[in-house]
Amino acid sequence: MVKQVAAVVVACGACLAQTQVAREGRGFIATPNYTAEQDAAVLKLYEGLRVADVSDGMDVAGLQDVGLMDPAIRPLWRDTKDYSHRVVGIAVTVRYVPTNKRPAKMTEAEFPKWEGDWYRNLSSEPFTALLRKGSVVVIDGTDDRDTGTIGSNNSLGWKLRGAAGIVTSGGARDTDEMIAEKIPLYYKRPARGIRPGRNEVESVNRPVTVGGVLVRPGDVMVADGDGVICVPREHAEAVARAARKILDSDKAGRRKLYEKLGMPPDKSVQP
Repeated sequence: MVKQVAAVVVACGACLAQTQVAREGRGFIATPNYTAEQDAAVLKLYEGLRVADVSDGMDVAGLQDVGLMDPAIRPLWRDTKDYSHRVVGIAVTVRYVPTNKRPAKMTEAEFPKWEGDWYRNLSSEPFTALLRKGSVVVIDGTDDRDTGTIGSNNSLGWKLRGAAGIVTSGGARDTDEMIAEKIPLYYKRPARGIRPGRNEVESVNRPVTVGGVLVRPGDVMVADGDGVICVPREHAEAVARAARKILDSDKAGRRKLYEKLGMPPDKSVQP
């Protein structure tokens, strides 16, 4: 009887501990960490692969309709000669949410301090420290409305740290400059407002939802004129192998058609 009571006490204690953890907030999807060397090895498998090839590779791996983002998330610009708008990289994730805070009335002179405080304390970019060569900044900004979380300045800073591109379910501003800067951006819409007074950073390096797709840190991102696809990291090698066979076969077939049509070969059919 004493043992039974003790077991009940232990069980109740465990329940209380779990309840306290839940009250403080808890994530249930694990966030694995990968080394730069592991990322580089995976990215080598995806060199030159298109969204269509990867989608077919996902089918071969039994992942039909997994990872394909809403086509409303589209490239800001396209380069049909060298395909420099295409992106292959590893997801680094961040989620911004609409704020429920409203600033007090302030003078024009007080505005810069308020703006700076908001950027530092409520809507910063803590993910930048995680960026390295081949990273893709993946932003869950689904309900961010008319907020330009991405712009021509900070996107250059991310590129400087090694980011290969940006994918967001939200918006971006300074789009003319971003086209001129050749920053590969896949986004939902133009957005004009600054972050202060509009959104807050909710989490970094946690699972996010972008274009109806779960994206976890470390997943493989591929984007081109067909849109964006996210490959779960645990299936990355199998998907890449299948996709490579599909692409090689497609190129071989199109090279023959180019020859018959008298078309000069371009980058898209080169082995």
